[in-house]
Amino acid sequence: MAKILILNGAARKNGNTAKLIEAFTDGAKHSNNEVQEFYLQNMNIKGCLGCENCSKSVKGTSNPCIQNDDMRLINEAFAIADVVVFASPVYFWTITGTLKTVADRLYAKLRNLGYGGFPRKSVLLMTAGGSDYSLAVRWYETFERNLGWKNPGEILGTGKNRAAFDLDKGKLIVRETTDLLILDKIKNPLCVMQSGSLLRI
Repeated sequence: MAKILILNGAARKNGNTAKLIEAFTDGAKHSNNEVQEFYLQNMNIKGCLGCENCSKSVKGTSNPCIQNDDMRLINEAFAIADVVVFASPVYFWTITGTLKTVADRLYAKLRNLGYGGFPRKSVLLMTAGGSDYSLAVRWYETFERNLGWKNPGEILGTGKNRAAFDLDKGKLIVRETTDLLILDKIKNPLCVMQSGSLLRI
């Protein structure tokens, strides 16, 4: 059983990204994983100040950042999470600014825990009106590679408007238009089929 933290960076609460998160969450819970989602749009989270006060905080403290805002809730959830899910629609060819702000603020946990205590498994969930995810995927892969995180895979929606909504039928186009994501909520509730390989959390 894993503790899964979902960071939902979508602006629209009931849009395609929400549908993708819902399908992912259903599969995760079916496998007896614990899921906690934060809808970032409704939270008061300011940008990183770059002040480095987090490097002076007591190791293991729940909120090492000097700013007293809603990021403290995410820091507490992050401390016990095994898997971090970055969920976002594509905005200007990358993740939303809302999600990027939270990713930046996780720097305080890195400074507090050190590289040894910071690594997690991570998943990228994205939807878009188009099909160019290259900049967002490059950011994500750079993030997880430099931090030593383990990446089971990305789930990327197609440019078709109904892409995320078709999840209940069990199919969604991912990454390349020739690849299919199969969400089997009974046998393989958290898996991605990408170029013939099965990836599981």
